[in-house]
Amino acid sequence: MIDVNHQINAVRRRVGSRVIEAGEGHVVTLSQAYDSTVEDLWDACTNPERIPRWFLPVTGDLRVGGKYQLQGNANGTVESCDPPRGFTATWEFAGDVTWIELRLIPEADGGTRFELDHIAPDDDQKWAQFGPGAVGVGWDMALIGLTLHLSSGEAVNPEEAMAWFGTEEGLRFVTLSSEGWYAASVSDGEAEEVARARADRTTAAYTGAEVDADGDSDSD
Repeated sequence: MIDVNHQINAVRRRVGSRVIEAGEGHVVTLSQAYDSTVEDLWDACTNPERIPRWFLPVTGDLRVGGKYQLQGNANGTVESCDPPRGFTATWEFAGDVTWIELRLIPEADGGTRFELDHIAPDDDQKWAQFGPGAVGVGWDMALIGLTLHLSSGEAVNPEEAMAWFGTEEGLRFVTLSSEGWYAASVSDGEAEEVARARADRTTAAYTGAEVDADGDSDSD
């Protein structure tokens, strides 16, 4: 489906913090450069007819103040929009409210960098259990779809994509993604043992590996 090592290395991952209305917040940032114009990438990320070609079917009113629903996933409200440079929205899933901020940044070579922040409050329970991989791995998976769509212009078959993530290469991808978020967490100052336990839980959640009492995963 995709060159795993190339895709993992193409994405920049960063973990940080930010003061939000609810107090201190955790920020997960990932970005990838594409050989695409800002206008084309904006269309891929905001056109409800095009979003399903690489991500999920979406319904709702995709304008400031409008509410959206991703099929089988999050819903929320569009809070701001600055075409073709970016937008912000709430990300509401399973009773939790977090926020996303998308920025499209022109590159010197004529391409465009997709950069996404996913922001969670300091007391977010998923963060406490899984760390940045709680959302980071899912966004890494989504960027595979965007990469394939932009490179071919074709829609990604969702059934084939989900089947691939169950293959050896697909499981290797999510494991490497989880490790990437572990490294980003440590770089942000998290204690290695805490980051390690959270990353192992994340990997286990995606691969079905067992986790021992210390939080270490074991896929054997």
